[in-house]
Amino acid sequence: MNWYEKLNQYFPVEEMKSKEHMDALLKEKGSVYYKDEGPYHVLMYAEFPRFTFVDYLFVSKESRGMGLGRKTLQMLKDKKKPIILEVEPVDYEDTDTEKRLRFYAREGFEHASSIGYCRRSLATGEENSMEILYWTPSGETEEQIFEGMQKMYEDIHTYKDEQFYGESYDSVTDVLTFKEEEKKDVLKPFSDPINN
Repeated sequence: MNWYEKLNQYFPVEEMKSKEHMDALLKEKGSVYYKDEGPYHVLMYAEFPRFTFVDYLFVSKESRGMGLGRKTLQMLKDKKKPIILEVEPVDYEDTDTEKRLRFYAREGFEHASSIGYCRRSLATGEENSMEILYWTPSGETEEQIFEGMQKMYEDIHTYKDEQFYGESYDSVTDVLTFKEEEKKDVLKPFSDPINN
């Protein structure tokens, strides 16, 4: 199974970029967009001067518990810049969402609870809400994380979208919002030592 098939089997259709889109990012934005791949993992990420964005992180079930996810993230942490990623809200019917949030909480990620992110999927036409998580080495603010998400959305998610999907994604101002009053922290249940 190639790297794209692994990602495609693991991530929901509304979160997946097309193979053509990802190939174009790797080829045409090769100074920013990268693939790190091994027998048991696939990491797709964009590295900007001031932050790194994890687009997809897949670790096979066979290798879970071997520390591969932690090692992969450590490679990014060693770059000494904030790491930003999107996750599905916890769904207690889907244990993977809970495991994912628990993993990121253990790795020191925080929930950007003042950032709202809802994007219409071009694959399904449905609204898809995601939560933004981040890790910072130097105490960067949620405003800075928000600015990073805006840049990533415009440079990566919507790159040549009309060419690949026949239509454009919604504008960044419609998709990302910043509100002073914070939402519930999705990582709190997993950061609480009693629940770990």
